[in-house]
Amino acid sequence: MTLTALLREEGYEVRWVLNGRDAVGVIEEFDPDVAILDIAMPGMTGWDVARAVRKGDSDRPLLIAISGQYTKGADKALAQMAGFNHYLSKPCDPNILMDLLAPLSRGIGK
Repeated sequence: MTLTALLREEGYEVRWVLNGRDAVGVIEEFDPDVAILDIAMPGMTGWDVARAVRKGDSDRPLLIAISGQYTKGADKALAQMAGFNHYLSKPCDPNILMDLLAPLSRGIGK
């Protein structure tokens, strides 16, 4: 919820859900530029959500994984194989996240 508040404060339109199944639905319905996913979500893991989103060979949305539990090199490799563009460990430095989002916000008039 803290990340949601930070992103809203920065002017981003945000959808927040509690589980992986809802995340897939929101991504399909909302069509975001970016999806920031925790790996350890209930229902479907972040890896499963990324695979579901990437099944259509789309590069959209930009997928960012954030995890406090899965932080080893193998976990990051699994995230890349699932389709994530970036992998951050918790606690995430908000400046790093804003740097990842900056190129997208320039194109949408943020």
